[in-house]
Order: sequence, then C-alpha cells, then structure tokens
Amino acid sequence: MAAFDTSRPALGLSAGRISGFFINMFGTVAAWNDARITRNSLSKLSARELDDIGLTHGDIDAVATRIIR
Repeated sequence: MAAFDTSRPALGLSAGRISGFFINMFGTVAAWNDARITRNSLSKLSARELDDIGLTHGDIDAVATRIIR
C-alpha cells in the first residue's frame, strides 16, 4: 500500500517561516523608524538642553543606533 505525505508545504516554505519573515521585517522597519524619530528629536535640542540630559551633539548617533540593536 502506498502512502502520500500531504502535510509537507510546497517548495519548503511554511506559513511559520513566511510570517516570521514579515514579522522580522516589520520589526526592523519599526526599529529604524524609532531611531530616526529619536535622532530628529535630539537634533532639535540646543547644546544646553543636551547638556542637561548628559549628552552632546556627537552622542546623538550612538544613542539612536542603540535603539536599533
């Protein structure tokens, strides 16, 4: 008697892998957008305001990229 495995997805792609890809892509885009918003907000502050929170203009990129990771 022959048996066929009908539970295997076509082309090795499963719904879990595909949805995982889109969830990961969405998370990456959301993290990039958060870093962009942070960078823009901090860039609008004066040197005095940045000093009040313990930052300089040179620290802005480091703070924004820390959000992505």
